[in-house]
Amino acid sequence: MTESVAQPEDRRLTVFLVDDHAMFRAGVRAELGVHVDVVGEASTVAEAISRIAAVQPDVVLLDVHMPDGGGRAVLESVRRSHPQVKFLALSVSDAAEDVIGLIRAGARGYVTKTISPDELAAAVRRVADGDAVFSPRLAGFVLDAFASRPDVPVADPELDQLTNREREVLRLLARGYAYKEIAKELFISIKTVETHVSNVLRKLQMSNRYELSRWAADRRLV
Repeated sequence: MTESVAQPEDRRLTVFLVDDHAMFRAGVRAELGVHVDVVGEASTVAEAISRIAAVQPDVVLLDVHMPDGGGRAVLESVRRSHPQVKFLALSVSDAAEDVIGLIRAGARGYVTKTISPDELAAAVRRVADGDAVFSPRLAGFVLDAFASRPDVPVADPELDQLTNREREVLRLLARGYAYKEIAKELFISIKTVETHVSNVLRKLQMSNRYELSRWAADRRLV
């Protein structure tokens, strides 16, 4: 009897790369292409949404911090129309709020860019098979958020309405950074920091940074 379908471990997966750094995409494509079929790549949110919908890969490797809403905007848009596509975050960031935010949005895993090519290929395979995959230290964030804190809902509408950049500003603000220090840390102007803080206050319906700090601490964003 002829086997018409390859065994899961033998089938070459299709993978799409989303990252706004061309050199990084080229490196991942070269290394990962040995193990999987890299069927496309994108450097912007809009480009990623359009191209992923066109090719419908098995797994999308997704950078977190990009302009226009970042990787989360890509994930949320694609999942509405193509829920079968799985996402694995691949980021330089190991901040707890980034990890939790992407998992809340529907990513199946989160690994940092220090991962080796072989480990990344294995992570892609596991995500395609339905497993959840995290870099070792990051798994603790997820356990803390979803297991040891049953009082914190998986969906957090208040947090979800903030952009990635607004969350970064909020996290630093809650840690006691001054506006000037936040601007230096994030390579943005003080005026831009002020705008982000104003937006966060408005969205969360709060009046000062001390309320924001307590709110962030309650959600373990600090």
